[in-house]
Amino acid sequence: MKISFNKDEKLVAAIREGLMKKELHCPCRREMTDDTVCMCREFREQIADPDFEGYCHCMLYYKEK
Repeated sequence: MKISFNKDEKLVAAIREGLMKKELHCPCRREMTDDTVCMCREFREQIADPDFEGYCHCMLYYKEK
């Protein structure tokens, strides 16, 4: 398993800017809860699945098998 940033540097910069504005909560989510702090609960659950390969919800991270 390997987790890396999206290769699109402009997208990564935009998402990081959004994270800073929302106190490290996913900029793609309206709610600001413990579940939306980056790396969000949804992606942590996805990376726990050995069969999952893909991006997190906001496309900042990519998990390879």
